[in-house]
Amino acid sequence: MFENIKRAIQRIDNLSKEKELLVVSHFDTDGITSAAIVARVLSRWGKIFSLKIVKSLDKKFINDLPEDKVLIFLDLASGSLDFLAKKKTEVIIFDHHEIVQKIPENVLLVNPILHNEIESLSGAAVCYLFAREVSQENKDLANLAVLGMVGDLQEKEIGKIFSEILNDSETTVKKGLMVYPSTRPLDRALEYSSNPFIPGVTGNRPGVLELLRDAGLSPGNDGKYKALYELTDEETEKLITSVALRSHGKAKTENMIGNLFLLKFLNKLEDARELSALVNACSRMGRPDICLGFCLGNRKARVEAEKIYLKYKQSLVSALKYVSDSESLEGKNYVIINARDNIKDTIIGTVASIVSHSPVYEVGNIIIALAYNENGIKVSARVAGREGRNVRDVLSKAVVRFGGEVGGHPQAAGCLISREQEADFIIELQKVLDVELVNA
Repeated sequence: MFENIKRAIQRIDNLSKEKELLVVSHFDTDGITSAAIVARVLSRWGKIFSLKIVKSLDKKFINDLPEDKVLIFLDLASGSLDFLAKKKTEVIIFDHHEIVQKIPENVLLVNPILHNEIESLSGAAVCYLFAREVSQENKDLANLAVLGMVGDLQEKEIGKIFSEILNDSETTVKKGLMVYPSTRPLDRALEYSSNPFIPGVTGNRPGVLELLRDAGLSPGNDGKYKALYELTDEETEKLITSVALRSHGKAKTENMIGNLFLLKFLNKLEDARELSALVNACSRMGRPDICLGFCLGNRKARVEAEKIYLKYKQSLVSALKYVSDSESLEGKNYVIINARDNIKDTIIGTVASIVSHSPVYEVGNIIIALAYNENGIKVSARVAGREGRNVRDVLSKAVVRFGGEVGGHPQAAGCLISREQEADFIIELQKVLDVELVNA
């Protein structure tokens, strides 16, 4: 992979002398941080470029891309190689998604999946390795790579390369309860925790105080509770036990524990998960420009991003209330949530992720959520605890007769179908899920 990075640097340097560069990146946290890293690198390098942030790639979008520019894709395009093969221009891709098509001659693909010896990385991590190879000056972009890893849920296992990135970013890693932000007073973090959703605690101030009393945690002399990252190991264990008791025995205690990533951003100690959620919120609320500006260090953009994040969290609370109050299609170890137009398509994936992290569902349960968008229905699939069946394969088998295209990972995937296919697709999905579970 590192040889391909060097080739990409050489190719960009040579081609940029004759053509402008067009960078196209995905609109989630990993894509936005990838865009911020590459934009900063190209700017420092003195290259002329333009940038587009997109939800997804399709044949029409790719066909409409100019052929008098070098095309650089970030955090996407590994699944669009057949379309890119027809472009009469050079293409460079920095990505980490699955490759299901032959790599065309006009495409240089930098993707860790091509190399068995390379650990799983996010798109932003791949872009950071490119940035660092261009110049050691770009080490100051390592915190963006950490945000991308956390945003893409790639941070559970800290391998050699990710360890290097953490060192470059001077990020502090500590084990703790997977509630964010871990830098805010514990009572507030628990009250507004949507991921994980804690029954009887999330959104319930009296429930929060009762949980903290049960855990033997009291406010200090200043009347404030400690932040999560400030808890001792003993206090953390007591807190986790109290949370586990409220999950009615359906969640394993070890799945509530994970790495807390504390990094400096705009001269302030921040929880990487909170920042990742903020970036993701801006894009999903239609303002990728704001979160990109924030990632590039614009303080005014940070203020706007906070306002958007608040609206986003309110939308999430409403969406989760809808899920809680509505009937879902439940089978053995799976649940299908058909939200129709009651939840925005831009947050249905986030809702599915939150539900999959809820203590209500055991590890290995498959969560599939559907929501209408302007073109049809967006389908998002997740697996609780990120352990179990390959949900990308599940969706692929269900959608094959409808002609849809599935993207994502074994633990988190999605696809688009038409509204006319809604009822038939759900029936087919249930058949696939039931067969998969029987054969498991």
